[in-house]
Amino acid sequence: MAEEAKDTKKIILSGIQPTGVFTLGNYLGAVKSWKDLQEEYLCYYFIADLHSLTIHIDPAKRRAQTREAFALLLACGIDPEKSLVFVQSHNKCHAEMGWIMDCCSQFGELSRMTQFKDKSAKHPDNINAGLFTYPALMAGDILLYQADYVPVGADQTQHLEFTRDVATRFNHTYGEVFKLPEGYFPKAGARVMSLQDPTSKMSKSDTNPKATISILDDEKTILKKFKSAVTDSEAEVCYREGKDGINNLMTIYAAITHKTMEDITREFAGKGYGDFKTAVGEAVAEELRPIRERFAALMEDRAYLDEEMKKGAERAAKIASKTLTKVKKRVGLLLEK
Repeated sequence: MAEEAKDTKKIILSGIQPTGVFTLGNYLGAVKSWKDLQEEYLCYYFIADLHSLTIHIDPAKRRAQTREAFALLLACGIDPEKSLVFVQSHNKCHAEMGWIMDCCSQFGELSRMTQFKDKSAKHPDNINAGLFTYPALMAGDILLYQADYVPVGADQTQHLEFTRDVATRFNHTYGEVFKLPEGYFPKAGARVMSLQDPTSKMSKSDTNPKATISILDDEKTILKKFKSAVTDSEAEVCYREGKDGINNLMTIYAAITHKTMEDITREFAGKGYGDFKTAVGEAVAEELRPIRERFAALMEDRAYLDEEMKKGAERAAKIASKTLTKVKKRVGLLLEK
């Protein structure tokens, strides 16, 4: 692994909760570029199963989703020979570091986290302590690996600022240990909207199954969903204000084919929406086909997945334990001999 050698590449770290399959929006907006990042950065990806404990999931389902999420990363082009890929709970350093970061976090800071308020509203019957303190565990996740960059969306910026604040406080109190991570803002990917409500972003939590394309949907399902996509009554394929449904379909088609909006308008001049929807559906199905096939093959090879998880955990522990040992020494914990 490159990170175990002396490598000048910057480190990008990202954790993904095992709570469902990526949507077409996730894929075109971010995931599609991940395999390219491996050439420029040291990429550390982990399945954040400890974070998923803040909500109730059937234990068997959590285990299954964790394995599926790991396989999905590989299916999307993450190469375990180039990147570090592992399951969070397989590296005990995360839980230890999380507690130390808890003790370096202020109650007031945690109480201001907007995601705690949002998730408490969504799960009023399970407002647990983990839901309140998980930004400290997240800070530990990042700081363990001395990450240079963390990909952040609008809902994660506050957590990155919190991580930097905790790291700064620790460095000031105990001496320099942590690198302060910065946000990674990739070139804007396609912003994909719901197929049934094109004014809203496509979301895997959408209750309308016709609204969302999963990257594991088969070709028949994909074509059916695109054929039922909301458009307008003009029957003209062009990108302009007030044509949210067609604008969304053109955005998707452009992201996959790399054609401009003008190219697409010319291609479908004089043709109906039915032809256009079919073309978009077929392009999406063909783009996602290798991922579906690779995922299916990986899920059939349990031994391979288990071996890659084991290797990933060992590599992750080797890197993280160096930082954790420094942290333990600085706070005054008596180390084992």
